[in-house]
Amino acid sequence: MTVFILSKKLSFPPPQFADHSGLLAVGGDLSPDRLLNAYQKGIFPWFSEGEPILWWSPDPRLVLYPNEFHISKSLKKILNKNLFKITMDMAFKDVICACADLKRKKQRGTWITDEMISAYCRLHDMGFAHSVEAWENNLLVGGLYGVSLGGAFFGESMFTHVSNASKVAFVILVEFLKKYSFDIIDCQIKTKHLTSFGAREIPRKIFLSELEISLNKTTRLGTWKDFL
Repeated sequence: MTVFILSKKLSFPPPQFADHSGLLAVGGDLSPDRLLNAYQKGIFPWFSEGEPILWWSPDPRLVLYPNEFHISKSLKKILNKNLFKITMDMAFKDVICACADLKRKKQRGTWITDEMISAYCRLHDMGFAHSVEAWENNLLVGGLYGVSLGGAFFGESMFTHVSNASKVAFVILVEFLKKYSFDIIDCQIKTKHLTSFGAREIPRKIFLSELEISLNKTTRLGTWKDFL
């Protein structure tokens, strides 16, 4: 198994050199330039507190094409009830902190460390990272966040404190991405939750090829709060 150690240079080894688990490299930093460079190459950071920064590019890759998005009948009924107020980029730090605090089965601690929170808040301030919030009685009860580049949205994490809140937020996000002609939503690693929406695994080679084309589109930079 070969895992590359990053230097101060922003460059990454080719994603095709990742090991069977998807691990590609160790080290570096979470500066905006390095993070954006990683996403452009189909690479993302994922590590736990006390570990060095780990960079991944799994094969296969879970993606959701907006035009393949599927909403179940039960979720359609929830949407029709208008239980939640949905906003975008109104509470980015609150969303990422809530994702960090969420207790997940078979997972000790969180990979959304204080260092990660600071890094993605910087990306948000620069207009690259975005959040979707679900509110109930003026309380934040669900949401998600990710990074937008070109015609690609890289989903990072979601949370919910009230049943279906994050699902409704996700539906609104996908509708927004469809409206503005986004090509692909990177879901990274397979989960039943995301496959239920129509996400599917594709070979990394195809993902990287499609990503390269999608990045030729203009990035919708800045806040998205006024688009809903």
